[in-house]
Amino acid sequence: MTLVRRRSAVSLDERLDALAAAAELADGRLDPAVVAAAREVTARAGVRRGLSVGHTVVALAGATGSGKSSLFNALVGAPVAKVGVTRPTTAAAQAAVWDPEGAGPLLDWLQVPRRHVVDPSAHPAEREPGGLILLDLPDHDSIEASHRLEVNRLVGLVDLLVWVLDPQKYADAAVHERYLRPLARHGDVTVVVLNQIDRLPPHAVDACLADLRRLLAEDGLERVRLVAASAVTGAGLPDLRWMLAASVSRRRAWADRLAADAALAAAALDRAAGPPPERGPAQWWQLAAATGGRADGRGGERTARPDAVAGCAPPLTAALAEAAGVPLVVEAVAKAHRHRAVAATGWPVTRGLRRLRPDPLRRLRLATGASGRSADRTSLPPASAVQRSRVETAIRDVAERAAEGLPAPWAAAVRRAATSRLAELPDALDHAVATGWGEARPPRWWRIVGAWQWLLLAVAAAGLLWLLGLFALDWLRLPAPPTPTLGELPWPTVLFLGGVLAGLLTALAARLTAWAGGRRRARRTARLLHAAMRRVGRDLVLAPVAAELERHRRFARHVAVAKSA
Repeated sequence: MTLVRRRSAVSLDERLDALAAAAELADGRLDPAVVAAAREVTARAGVRRGLSVGHTVVALAGATGSGKSSLFNALVGAPVAKVGVTRPTTAAAQAAVWDPEGAGPLLDWLQVPRRHVVDPSAHPAEREPGGLILLDLPDHDSIEASHRLEVNRLVGLVDLLVWVLDPQKYADAAVHERYLRPLARHGDVTVVVLNQIDRLPPHAVDACLADLRRLLAEDGLERVRLVAASAVTGAGLPDLRWMLAASVSRRRAWADRLAADAALAAAALDRAAGPPPERGPAQWWQLAAATGGRADGRGGERTARPDAVAGCAPPLTAALAEAAGVPLVVEAVAKAHRHRAVAATGWPVTRGLRRLRPDPLRRLRLATGASGRSADRTSLPPASAVQRSRVETAIRDVAERAAEGLPAPWAAAVRRAATSRLAELPDALDHAVATGWGEARPPRWWRIVGAWQWLLLAVAAAGLLWLLGLFALDWLRLPAPPTPTLGELPWPTVLFLGGVLAGLLTALAARLTAWAGGRRRARRTARLLHAAMRRVGRDLVLAPVAAELERHRRFARHVAVAKSA
């Protein structure tokens, strides 16, 4: 026979760790009271696990006149509790301890000073409930507010709850709505006792039990253990003692109680968060890619692709580019390229006039300085009110798209995340423009053309000097040397006019080439700056939004673990 080892259910440690993580993730996003309640559960669990796990704390809770104290005395085998009928007689909780060794710190934590050590020989025929700590609580419907507060406090701390009901008030709405219904997840650590059945005829006991079972099912406690007993006649007491002894011997009631508390707190967080998101894996993938992340919304991982990053939020990138002055920079790059080309390749006679004009990039503090590095800040004008409004609108649109389908608290958190770094945008955009446009080196042909222009100028100057020399000889009436000709034109004239004309034509051709080059430089600069704008949008807008979405995804996963059976 082959034995198959089944995967164990979620452990208590895993459940509590998940609850603590969910509460941490929900901090600042969900109702503070719900978050505080979840943290209180984890804190209480840490304390309870550090105390005696060999003891099981069982509390008898009930209304005035339900016979709770009489049942307590019957289980203990001694008149420890004062018994009353029409008025509350238990002002503070009192404990009966079957095994006092190690029980002191646990009872100190429970703040139960009244303690009675049970003689093990009180019920020699019964199963020994070693490790049992039985508490008799005040009446939950007491006219004393301190009594009710004491009940509420201990009901939230004990390991096993025994609700004692009587035939007259077992259907009381107060006990069902205030105590039993909220403990629907605590069925494994809850016992309901229909006491005082000695007051009913035998045929009425079954009818009461059936009706009580129906009410418990409406409370969500279909599987709760139900016992009919009488502290007067002793009916049902052996079954109740056996049930308590069995729970004590398992030494798991404390863990079951903490697991139920964790599940209840997780369910409260889940309700506070609202319905689950409707976002599909594709939308998760888009946001993860936009931020360079690795998530597909189903717990898996994928590597972000550059094209997904580039196509994430075009309206946001366009708005950031406009606010950062990218069009102005692109235009300045084209003008600066033409300006520098003319200064480097123009006719040397007029080249100096071009240098007198301001460089468009230097005017914006974008040109590379003597150190070879561009400035970290620019002199671009700040964004106008219209441009700022467009950026804020684009950010809100991104937030709305990201928050679509999310519960209201987390949708609000996503919107806050989208604008959380809005104040950093102006400096980040200016820095991105200053460092991200990538000034290119001057083309090599500028030097070649520049040298060619100087050569042409030298040729023109040589022709001019030759002509001036001939003019001087003629003015002095001296015999002129023979002048070579090129066809009908003398060489001095050819050199002078040819050098000037060739220089002007070269300057014109260089200017046309520089105009085309300026357009190419402008397109390259536009690509670089838009990529820089996408990075700014990713870091300051999309990354916080994606982090908030990932936070919600992790919250939902931890809540599911804490709620799991």
